[in-house]
Amino acid sequence: MNLLRQRLHQRAAFLATIRAFFAARDVIEVDSEQLRAYGVTDPQLVPLAADGGYLQTSPEYALKILLAAGAGDLYQLAHVFRGEEQGRKHRREFMLLEWYRCGYDHLRLMDEVTDLVRTLLPACRAWPVRHTPYAALFRDRFAIDIHRAEDAAIRRLTTAHIPESATWQLNRDAMLDLLYSHYIEPQLGRGALEYICDYPLSQAALARISENADGEAVAARFELYIDGMELCNGFWELTDATEQRARFLADNRTRVQAGLPPIPLDEDFLAALAHGLPDCAGVALGVDRLLMLASDATHIEDVVPPSRL
Repeated sequence: MNLLRQRLHQRAAFLATIRAFFAARDVIEVDSEQLRAYGVTDPQLVPLAADGGYLQTSPEYALKILLAAGAGDLYQLAHVFRGEEQGRKHRREFMLLEWYRCGYDHLRLMDEVTDLVRTLLPACRAWPVRHTPYAALFRDRFAIDIHRAEDAAIRRLTTAHIPESATWQLNRDAMLDLLYSHYIEPQLGRGALEYICDYPLSQAALARISENADGEAVAARFELYIDGMELCNGFWELTDATEQRARFLADNRTRVQAGLPPIPLDEDFLAALAHGLPDCAGVALGVDRLLMLASDATHIEDVVPPSRL
């Protein structure tokens, strides 16, 4: 078997294992459209405009519309598109596995993510699972309490550790993200399946608000890391349409402040929330990144079908 056919066979087997995992749990595979009238407002994402609409950065909104219509537990293996810098772990087009479980919260969903990852990565089956609060990472690395620190303190910290950063142009979350990506992220998930949880309220996105062990309000979301690589992003899903609209509007204000164009709000999705999204949790997992770990690949291009000779 030549190298190309071996790579294609491994990818096909990987996707077949994913489908078998969800079929055994009666989670239905769906195939939503990836060119829709609306994009995402998230300031950290770059939606690609196409033919009067947007190529989707995630099937999230389309899947939640189906959930609101009564579809029940579902998943999608979707090609998605983000106008981001390409590199070892990034492509403008890549595959996301996204799924939603009715009646789950983010804690229960983490257990299912662990089951899937251990199914796909046999080398990790004996690894422990670690749950690390986002704030604890900053406390341990920088001796700062991000729940109580003022913006000025975070600005001084960022300037001290990343002098080349133009901190006067950055908001609080952008500065935290810089510190996180430079000093914290590369060390996550070493010898463990490490879930980062209890994010700041300002990073709630589409997640509900809950309380941490100290009674502080935090976002009910998580990210999974293995060997310094982010693999997924999950939420206990917000079901309040009014709150979600307010967050989208806040996103657009942040975009404008950063010199980015505002994105029209997805009124179809907001209408679905108003109609009634069931209590559920959902997660988006990078299939290509997970396949990189499964095959010991060092570059994402090594695990996707080549587009040129």
